[in-house]
Amino acid sequence: MEVPLWKRWLSYITPLTLEVTSSPLNPELTVVLDRGRLQLLSGDAIYSWDDLYYNFAKAFEVLEPARRGYQEVLLLGLGLGSVPYLLEKKHQLVYYYTAVEWDEVIADLADRYTFSRLKSPVEMVVADAAVFVEVCSERYDMVVIDLFQDSETPEEFETVAFLEACVALLRPGGLLLLNRLSRTNRDLVLAERYLEGTFKQVLPGADKIDTEGNWILYWERPH
Repeated sequence: MEVPLWKRWLSYITPLTLEVTSSPLNPELTVVLDRGRLQLLSGDAIYSWDDLYYNFAKAFEVLEPARRGYQEVLLLGLGLGSVPYLLEKKHQLVYYYTAVEWDEVIADLADRYTFSRLKSPVEMVVADAAVFVEVCSERYDMVVIDLFQDSETPEEFETVAFLEACVALLRPGGLLLLNRLSRTNRDLVLAERYLEGTFKQVLPGADKIDTEGNWILYWERPH
């Protein structure tokens, strides 16, 4: 969906609400144009913000996906599609994406507002990510886990079994990234507990990128 230029200019003065909707999974979904970028809000949580989705923006700067020769990417959790937007618009990378999103309304918003602006092909799968990773037989160069319900990560996505199922979908040399909140003391405690108690136990040699409000946990599968 192409946003008129005058609205983009005006959004640098004040954020503009483009659409308000809801779903059984997200009672309040708002698409906002802020500083010329599209933002998806669910309550107080920011699900996407084009190239200003800072957590993944910084992670990709550090990890330099352009040097890795990847082609296929699995997205678990979609928001408005900031990850493919960032990789294409900021890093000039056209990948083939499989995007798994359990909220059909969010999937529709991403298709209309973001994927229509990209060259990268996206195959949308409306499904529970935990079920998808168990039954999927494909392999990917990069798996991006960005799963939230408002500002909380559902417990089913914090288990060893879920993480191991995601790792099984990675090709040799593939990269796994997982987004965790780290804004409050509680967030930091939970992120540290997950990193040390689950992530590094399953994935020795894993590390984190602190993006000032989020941690991006990452691990590269050996060749």
